[in-house]
Amino acid sequence: MNGLQTAMKRKVMRSFYVAFDLAVIGVVLVLAGLFYVHQYGGFIVGRHPEKLVLQESSVVVASDGTVLRKIPLPESGYRAMAELEEMPELLKATFLAVEDRRFYSHQGLDYTGITRALWNNTMRMKVSEGGSTITQQLARNLFLNRDQNMLRKVNEASIALALEKRLSKHDILRLYLNQIYMGDGQYGVKAAAEHYFGVTDLKKLEIMQIAALAAIPKGPSIYNPLSDSELPRERRELVLSIMRQRGLITREEMLAAVHEEYMPPAATKSKTIGASYLDAVMKEASDLTGKSREDLQTGGYTIVTAMNTAAQSALEESFRNPDLFPPDGKDRQVESAMVIMDHRTGEVLALTGGRNPSAGNLNRAVVDARQPGSSFKPIIDYGPALESGLYTPESVLPDLKTAYGSYKPENLNGVYRGQTTMKVALQESINAPAVWLLKQVGLSKAIGFAAKLGIDLPEEDHNLSIALGGLHQGISPLKMAQAYSVFASGGFFREAHTVRQIKDSKGKVLYTHDSKQRQAIKPVTAERMTAMLRNVVNEGTGKKARLNRPVAGKTGTTQLDLAGISRKANRDLWFVGYTPEWTAAVWMGFDRTDKDNYMTAGSGQAAALFAAVMSKALKGR
Repeated sequence: MNGLQTAMKRKVMRSFYVAFDLAVIGVVLVLAGLFYVHQYGGFIVGRHPEKLVLQESSVVVASDGTVLRKIPLPESGYRAMAELEEMPELLKATFLAVEDRRFYSHQGLDYTGITRALWNNTMRMKVSEGGSTITQQLARNLFLNRDQNMLRKVNEASIALALEKRLSKHDILRLYLNQIYMGDGQYGVKAAAEHYFGVTDLKKLEIMQIAALAAIPKGPSIYNPLSDSELPRERRELVLSIMRQRGLITREEMLAAVHEEYMPPAATKSKTIGASYLDAVMKEASDLTGKSREDLQTGGYTIVTAMNTAAQSALEESFRNPDLFPPDGKDRQVESAMVIMDHRTGEVLALTGGRNPSAGNLNRAVVDARQPGSSFKPIIDYGPALESGLYTPESVLPDLKTAYGSYKPENLNGVYRGQTTMKVALQESINAPAVWLLKQVGLSKAIGFAAKLGIDLPEEDHNLSIALGGLHQGISPLKMAQAYSVFASGGFFREAHTVRQIKDSKGKVLYTHDSKQRQAIKPVTAERMTAMLRNVVNEGTGKKARLNRPVAGKTGTTQLDLAGISRKANRDLWFVGYTPEWTAAVWMGFDRTDKDNYMTAGSGQAAALFAAVMSKALKGR
């Protein structure tokens, strides 16, 4: 009997020790869990403070205020930030009533809400409520992924507690209302209000609209107003009833809002234009501010551009017409680029870097890569000669086949007149007089003249071949338009620019273009050059550029010069010219010219494209 009692006693003691051990382990696990909950969130928030600064879509606008782009965020959506003070009290109160009634009384975790959710989920035998506070939702959206597991819920709670210690309730609510996904690619209540209702001033939101916005977070894809079902209306009515229960609106206001039909804002009719232009804008804005392109796109900046939407649309419409371009090659399309600028201000009004431009593609309008041919003659030959005061348009120049050491330039048609005037030499684009003239003026003076027009030539170009536009690296349509704009403006240099102003997300002006100008060349030089270039268009190689107003300009052609290929094969076609209002440069050619891909058309094709674009762009002026 004593043995049985002893055995029982040992069994009881063993059970006690096991229970004690389990209790100790349980206490240790609880303490470890509490330690984890209170430490993990602080570590994560402290390590990633940048997540508490929300990215905001920057906006690019045209010169007339037309919004050209709202730049999408990396998550492929749009966010417009708003301070709590910009939001109506009813909006804030409604979101709190729907999402987190005890927001101002808890410290990140609503234990009452969690208990209620656990009870209801247990009674319904399914997870139908989450009990997450606004702080928990913010923690999840900013720091965690969408995995549904216990560890993520623990991490969410831990980060929520850390956020409550670090931030005020004001800041948490501000972050939440700007961060929350609102469906259809919209982040935050400000972006959603404009997207779904066309409302930019949040304080002008109506009761129905506020209810519709507060209905979305529960299911952004199914409850946003554009969803093609009855679910958004049903959810909106539920929110309205909550607003009534909480005393936020009267019964009459609730009933009026219930019966109000949702009407989406009128869809914008404008086409997306200016892909190449915007690439140039972002590059220029980055250079001006020292900020990276990504920072400029996600910092909520407003970039005001010089784009003239009518001119840009006219340009792109013409570029879609294949009849305005030479035939394509065997396996490549003829490309083209064009720049239009206002020589009275220096503003780039329109620009395209290709026939089918898209963001991030090669922007041929701004890349120094093409040989300008004879369109370079006014810049490097005749302009410097006029500026020297030793020559006039009527000056007689030799037109003889001449060798300059190993350099032996030839007239394109093999005809030499013996002599000709400067005016006729430019009009007919005769090569021999141009090279002779550059030799007489001197390379250093000619290169200095080009620099005054915005073209700095490297050491490799200090030779006579530049007289005919043979450059080591090449040049861009933008730089050619910039140079000719000096002739067009009476000798004044105004920097070509696409950006007028840059403002930060608070509306503070970070940059405004300073419209400086300098007298780059003598007014008489510009006047005489303009008369000569008008003669080129009226009587010479640029006839196809003629419009119903005065046009001055010059064509340019560079030959393919490949063995076995016709001498009529060309690499580059140019026309650079100006009206009294605007200056423009056109280039045509293949990205890679070879025996299968070359042009037989002449530079008159580029002149015709100039006329087609400018006649539309200048209509009504």
